[in-house]
Amino acid sequence: MIELHAVSKRYRMGETEFLALDSVDLTIGRNEYVALLGPSGSGKSTLMNLLGCLDSPTSGRYLLNGRDVSTMNDDELARVRNREIGFVFQSFHLLPRMSVLDNVAQPLVYRGIGRSERERLAQQSLERVGLGDKLRHRPNQLSGGQRQRVAVARALVGRPSLLLADEPTGNLDSRTSEEIMALFDELHRDGQTVVLVTHEPDIAAYCHRSVRVNDGRIAHDSARETA
Repeated sequence: MIELHAVSKRYRMGETEFLALDSVDLTIGRNEYVALLGPSGSGKSTLMNLLGCLDSPTSGRYLLNGRDVSTMNDDELARVRNREIGFVFQSFHLLPRMSVLDNVAQPLVYRGIGRSERERLAQQSLERVGLGDKLRHRPNQLSGGQRQRVAVARALVGRPSLLLADEPTGNLDSRTSEEIMALFDELHRDGQTVVLVTHEPDIAAYCHRSVRVNDGRIAHDSARETA
């Protein structure tokens, strides 16, 4: 599903060029549950941005579901993000003046889907994460864990092939973090491909495969035994 071939990313900062990723090769299959693990500055956030089509590599190729997205322009990348990728962020990124239902339905607006169908799909997605009774609430009426569930529902509403989560438990206490990770476990069991970016080994341990990034390279790639 995901194929990176000798992918590098360079940034220019004034007169200095910074190599954030250095000839990375990585393959992730459909329905894998993968943690991208590494400290701040390791390159994992750059790798996440490339996987999420938020940025393009300086060199190398990135194939997503067989399509070479590494040479796409911004408009083409935006369409891929809307159709193929669901994002979950540490800070939720919910719109405070909109209801939970409208927040979840928002990505479908850009697909030109009518309001009644958007609301039907958003309600289904909220029910999937256990929030079918919170449709008309505003984000500030929910707990942190509930807001992250809304964010997961929004990421899932377009039925993406890839769910990409960036430090999804970073703003949550340990008990709520366990609940959110249990939700990701459930989504993976249902067939969803999940790539989770974290610097926390205990969060990465929930995933079935850990890819450690260091100094812009893949330092270690291991899968654990699953029952």
